[in-house]
Amino acid sequence: MGQVIIRPVLRSDRGQWQPLWDGYNDFYGRSGATALAAEITEATWERFFDAAEPVRALVAEQSGHLVGLAHYLFHRSTTRLADICYLQDLFTAAPARGRGVARRLVEAVYAAACRRGCSRVYWQTQAGNAAARRLYDQVAAHLGFIVYSHELV
Repeated sequence: MGQVIIRPVLRSDRGQWQPLWDGYNDFYGRSGATALAAEITEATWERFFDAAEPVRALVAEQSGHLVGLAHYLFHRSTTRLADICYLQDLFTAAPARGRGVARRLVEAVYAAACRRGCSRVYWQTQAGNAAARRLYDQVAAHLGFIVYSHELV
């Protein structure tokens, strides 16, 4: 196995990014009848390349193949003067799991947030996502918050 390179996503990555995105969504139950609409995926992809958008994407590449992704966005906070960074999506392909790819992606998001002048990076995961939580407990602090959501449409 070659070295893992973490880098911004490129338009030419679409063919390799898509299966990772689909795998991420499948993990969270968004596949088949509950899959995201194609328009959402297309809009998400286009946002990565629009400088006016706060959404960014990194990929992990190994031996010419994408093995992971991280999508994050910057936003203001009512409790801080500096912006904060929300790590929205993090996914590693099954064959690359347990090899430090997700950790490297999280660290790259930390670095991007630092360059942007952010004061914090945060994310959420499902309570039962034990494998991810083992990593998250090593690279961040769980502050005990519970997430509530109400769909408007």
